[in-house]
Amino acid sequence: MPDEGFSYRFSSAIVRQPGRSVVRGLRAVDRGAPDFERFQAEHREYVGALERAGLKVRVLDALEAFPDSVFIEDAALCLPEGIVMLRPGAPSRTGEASLLAETLAGLGYEIIPCESDGFIDGGDILLIDSAILVGLSERTDLRGFEWLKAILQGWGYPVQAVHTPEGILHFKSDCCVLDSQTVLATHRLSRMECFASFRVLTVPLGEEAAANCIRINDNVLVPAGYPATAELLAREGYAVETVAVTQPSVLVGGLSCMSLRYHSLAMVSHKGTLSSATR
Repeated sequence: MPDEGFSYRFSSAIVRQPGRSVVRGLRAVDRGAPDFERFQAEHREYVGALERAGLKVRVLDALEAFPDSVFIEDAALCLPEGIVMLRPGAPSRTGEASLLAETLAGLGYEIIPCESDGFIDGGDILLIDSAILVGLSERTDLRGFEWLKAILQGWGYPVQAVHTPEGILHFKSDCCVLDSQTVLATHRLSRMECFASFRVLTVPLGEEAAANCIRINDNVLVPAGYPATAELLAREGYAVETVAVTQPSVLVGGLSCMSLRYHSLAMVSHKGTLSSATR
């Protein structure tokens, strides 16, 4: 396994601009279409927050043929050993991963193409320092999980499937890693067996959408508009920055799914684990 902190200490990120077609993006409940100009503005602020957290951010051009491609995390899993291309479960997203793979090949990592006939979304994959948890959901099925599990176990990662409760689009919609011993989760997930060895901070009732935070280095990015959650994390000693995601949330998108966060090769040792420079 990589060193402690590999699940939240990164040097770089890749994001994709939202295209005008984002107004046709997938949604669980029809709350109307997102506003493209506001989406763009929030996306720019999101990139700024990543940079303030210490990341070098590469911004890719929009893919108008794929309305949901701004949610780039669903198409790939970046680890020190290599990048695994995924297969998002929504039919309209077929083809996103292959286009993204062409860009990721330039990073120098080994690219593992998806060879499963199952489905797996990055939004269902939670990295913790002791294992990789994969939520079985509307977008990730057992065949996709078993294919990914074989690859990750070959790299020495313990991998565990967890059942995402009904009504939750992605596992990470309702939880995130705060540090090597702590997770943030909604009441729906807070007592799951996979978190039994963790200190679990529970999102205040009414602010469930705030569970999709992301810890990046020393900062925790929190969706704006959820003051009780931001106060809880600040009280626990985390450096909190709020980021507006009103438009991505119309498409059930959040902070974690709009970037691929990774470690540059210069910070990865010959064994594929993080070097002491990242500790």
